[in-house]
Amino acid sequence: MLRHSFSHKGIPFPTEMEIYHPESIDFITNRFQVLDDDIFSVTYPKSGTNWMMEILSLIWQQGDPSWCRSVPIWDRSPWLESPNALEKLKSAKPPRLISSHLPIQLFPKSFWGSKAKVIYTVRNPKDLLVSLHHFSKLANFLEEPESLEELLGAFLQGEVLYGSWFDHVKGWLGLRGRENFFCISYEELQE
Repeated sequence: MLRHSFSHKGIPFPTEMEIYHPESIDFITNRFQVLDDDIFSVTYPKSGTNWMMEILSLIWQQGDPSWCRSVPIWDRSPWLESPNALEKLKSAKPPRLISSHLPIQLFPKSFWGSKAKVIYTVRNPKDLLVSLHHFSKLANFLEEPESLEELLGAFLQGEVLYGSWFDHVKGWLGLRGRENFFCISYEELQE
């Protein structure tokens, strides 16, 4: 449930954050150049994105936490959807860590001919919904739902940020079996 949004190919994006524009999403999908050694952390919102990026950052630095403590997460792993991330990624030395919530149909077409890796983190939708409910109370670009039941209705209709969880997960899980795709659940991370 977004206060103000635009729909791009059926997927709702917020307009209030001033980082999402149909033109930038189109650029990402059609013209962004994925490099063979890129590593993408892809999630549906509230599925463990920051947690996964902290894990990858620590792996990247052989367990040394100083990089994580001194460099903001959005600089260590820029959001693909963010226009200022595109500038950061142009000058980043490979291999690049990149975060994204994009559904598979809006992901860069250049990914399909690359050896880039995707780590997809999925979360139980019941827990995700509770997390989204609490997040909606804090994020000024989201409309605070009157109740969890109201948010559930919007969630089931795909009328939330990044659209349908079901479509998002189904699309990405279609890559299972590919050498450059790894899926892990939030619940497995907790274990």
